[in-house]
Amino acid sequence: MGNFDLGNPVYGKIEAGKPIIVSKQTVSFFVISAFFASLTLAAPLAAQQLVAAASDPVTLPDAPNPQLHDAVSSSSPDVFSSSQPSDQQQTAAPASGAQQTTTPPQEETPEQRKARAAAELKLETKQRMAGVIPNFNTVNNGKATPLSPGQKFHLFFKGAFDPYQFVLAGIDAGIGQAENENPGYGQGFEGYAKRYGANYADNFSGNFFGNAVLPSLLHQDPRYFRLGHGSVLHRALYSISTTFRTRGDNGNWQPAYSNLTGNLIGASISNLYYPEGDRGLYPTLRRALSVTYQGTIGGMLQEFYPDIAQKYKNHKARKAAAAAAADGVTPIPPAKPSQP
Repeated sequence: MGNFDLGNPVYGKIEAGKPIIVSKQTVSFFVISAFFASLTLAAPLAAQQLVAAASDPVTLPDAPNPQLHDAVSSSSPDVFSSSQPSDQQQTAAPASGAQQTTTPPQEETPEQRKARAAAELKLETKQRMAGVIPNFNTVNNGKATPLSPGQKFHLFFKGAFDPYQFVLAGIDAGIGQAENENPGYGQGFEGYAKRYGANYADNFSGNFFGNAVLPSLLHQDPRYFRLGHGSVLHRALYSISTTFRTRGDNGNWQPAYSNLTGNLIGASISNLYYPEGDRGLYPTLRRALSVTYQGTIGGMLQEFYPDIAQKYKNHKARKAAAAAAADGVTPIPPAKPSQP
């Protein structure tokens, strides 16, 4: 992905003929302030989710009921752990006095769970925005089976070697060369080739550690779990919060160590192939913040793109219906699903 060139001063005007220059330190301070401002906005929501996940309901033993048979009493549901309404919980026992038995659900074996995750992953790796941009890391219904380490690596390589990534690296390299980013690379074909390799390597290394290695070691899910409901502000804050928190393989929300650390590792590795003038602590932190910011924007697209696509689809259908009505043709309504 492309990098922000904060080393160049930014020009602006307060009055005509009076240019001002904002130093790179000021721009860096602004970027870092925006970073922590996003963290501040996301923190309350993350804390609320973490508290909700941690507060398990307390299960208390049933009080003895002398009016019912012991066998019936021992099998009555616990009002603290059941999700049914209270009137259903207090259903009287059968008159025959027969013991009520509940068959516990059969536990899923690791092989069955892995097969179910593979089936879900197969569908997810077909998702694209506008039919072009890979959207493999998005869970649209908010629920998914945890991935095995091998499946996390498969998901990473599926996205890393998608043709779109090579085209994107070429576009970023062209823009960087036109703006003379990383001047140590020079110009001409050689400079373009170096920028192309650097852009692809930035994306590959950051995602390799942030979406494959660390999620496997820390048991975290590298995918984006789309909310899909609520107000625009609520969903936007939720999307921002996923930069700093993620789902664990146990289904609970956790700090996004994999994502943030992966971005930092990728930015550190880039010191091996960036020009000498673009190495060091400050350029490394700048690149890590840049990638984190880009990931936040990507999360916004993952959250709202289905809504945009659906609105466009509805608009196109209404336009086609209006054109058919103008031509005197009655549009055929969509077929209703058959009743079971």
